[in-house]
Amino acid sequence: MTERGAQITLLTDKGTLVYAQMHREMGQLTRLNVTNTAPVRHAGGRPVGGLFADAEGIAIGPSGQTYLSFELIQRVVRIDPKTQITTRLPDHPDFDRMARNKQLEALAIHPNGTLFTLAERVPAQRKSFPLYAFSNGRWRVTHQIPRKGPFMMVGADFDDKGQLYLLERAVSPLGFRSRIRRFDLNAPDLGETQLMTSGPGRFDNLEALSVWRDPEGNTRLTLISDDNFLPIQRTQIVEYLLTE
Repeated sequence: MTERGAQITLLTDKGTLVYAQMHREMGQLTRLNVTNTAPVRHAGGRPVGGLFADAEGIAIGPSGQTYLSFELIQRVVRIDPKTQITTRLPDHPDFDRMARNKQLEALAIHPNGTLFTLAERVPAQRKSFPLYAFSNGRWRVTHQIPRKGPFMMVGADFDDKGQLYLLERAVSPLGFRSRIRRFDLNAPDLGETQLMTSGPGRFDNLEALSVWRDPEGNTRLTLISDDNFLPIQRTQIVEYLLTE
């Protein structure tokens, strides 16, 4: 989401970028108009397809630098916003050991330009999720995000103060549950704050998170669900206004 909530860039899990205009009345979202779509492309210019198309995360930095993360054929790429041609970043050794289809889901850029990612799932015996940061041409683990309950990591973003927001998802017999936690990466204990936990079935499969400021200076969180191209699921847009 751009600042002021006027435009949004979306990414489908079949490797298509979607650009849309957001229309609001009294600050509340009333409709969305798609203005353009474009396929993500390999380095040679061919559109991604098959297992290579399972895109999950998108992060756009303050100067427009754009990155995508993928599962199945797991990787993080830099993408040219004009041509949609991608350049693959080097992998961390951990990436190849991640569970299939539970790999690099969340992607976010810090205000200083550092790129961060997390795996959707870690082994059951682990008590934390490694947080990977990309700088000087390589990934390194900078923090460990505490694991709490059955939730898995599906979305991430930073606010303009450098606080990290994580969107998490759990699946229950009664439907999806969602949770948002916020962290201060400069605090010794990470300053964890739990902002929201939804009951089963309250929302669909929320997987995307964007943190932004509205014209009044308030922090807003925009969440979007993935319907997996299934008629029994819904694509929802959910917005929260932080009142602190």
